[in-house]
Amino acid sequence: MAVLSDPDARPSRGGRPRDPSRDGVIRAAILRLLADVGYGALTMDAVAAEAGVGKATIYRRWRTKEELVVDTVSELNAVEAEPADTGTVEGDLRALLHAMVALVNSPAGAATQALLSSMQHQPALAQAFREGPMAVWRRSFDLVWERGEQRNEIAPGLSGSLVAEAIGAPIVQRWLVNGEPVDVAFADAVIDGVALPLLRADGAKV
Repeated sequence: MAVLSDPDARPSRGGRPRDPSRDGVIRAAILRLLADVGYGALTMDAVAAEAGVGKATIYRRWRTKEELVVDTVSELNAVEAEPADTGTVEGDLRALLHAMVALVNSPAGAATQALLSSMQHQPALAQAFREGPMAVWRRSFDLVWERGEQRNEIAPGLSGSLVAEAIGAPIVQRWLVNGEPVDVAFADAVIDGVALPLLRADGAKV
């Protein structure tokens, strides 16, 4: 889940100019509806009614329900996953996992959970999700590894490795499988008990 470009920069499909101020209202309505009724029952009519806009306003922004949903979730993930440059791999990872916690506990997190049950029956939605929100987080972790290489804290090649995948996995496991609370204390425990030992075993200077 590439980051989608600013929707206001997309080519016009004709008709009246779009009102950028309505994008946030529409996205908030989508998240509420996803959490309430799920992806299967979501309709363009329902989004328009929830947002208090005409259906034509929705279609000027998104052609399909799939595009509407993935664009919304991708946009919110892109904001949450912007990685801070703290000066160390440990600091960057801690900040990034804290951002994951914030997302999990946000309306976007609830919307993501609502989408998961539909993905196994909607291959196109699953692909869009991988290329949107999931790709956002993957690039954020890759930037952490890239910075670490430049500081000589870690060796090249960590991106895409088993070690790299294992660092974010406990949060996803607890959130989507175990159903247990995901908070900052848990993220810190993952850093101290999983991430740093794995990185040190891989030769990192962290």
